[in-house]
Amino acid sequence: MTPRTILPAAALFWVALAGAAAGHVDHGGAGGFVSGFTHPILGWDHVAAMVAVGLWGAFLGSPAIWILPIVFPLVMAFAAAAGVIGVPLPFVEAGIAASAIVLGLLIAFAVRPPLWVAAVVVGAFAVFHGHAHGTELPQAVNPFAYAVGFVLSTGLLHAAGIALGLLVARPLGALAIRGGGAVISLAGAGFLFGVL
Repeated sequence: MTPRTILPAAALFWVALAGAAAGHVDHGGAGGFVSGFTHPILGWDHVAAMVAVGLWGAFLGSPAIWILPIVFPLVMAFAAAAGVIGVPLPFVEAGIAASAIVLGLLIAFAVRPPLWVAAVVVGAFAVFHGHAHGTELPQAVNPFAYAVGFVLSTGLLHAAGIALGLLVARPLGALAIRGGGAVISLAGAGFLFGVL
């Protein structure tokens, strides 16, 4: 296998690991690293948004390909801290679903805003994902290990999106990526309306 085939294959592997469970049901309790690591990949709402961030970054090209997947977990960590200390945030589940809808549409319609706008959009949605994780964090047996686990798996899901986004250089690759954005957006609508 060449590096060009390994990255998409690895991306598909990580996406395939995601179970059909909802993102915020009890997966057996927040117990530490493994719970934190598996939480984002066991919820399709998280998978869709995290992959979309990497996919959009790859579609936008450099420097967005690495800035967007850095912005998301950084903002997510601050929002998680706010959730831990009990700062309220309304419409968290709707915000998570909206992240998949909007990011998917941005990819589907090949929207190429200035980098700072893309970073603000990604960061705004990271607030909802981070807050959701943060409100679960205090119950973790080992909160630090849980946090490390969910940040690591978030990064891997972003990497999966980037790897899939590298298809943009292939014939019909941009069309496939835009189609993937449409699927992500439809999945987000499914989350929002309780279909998925």
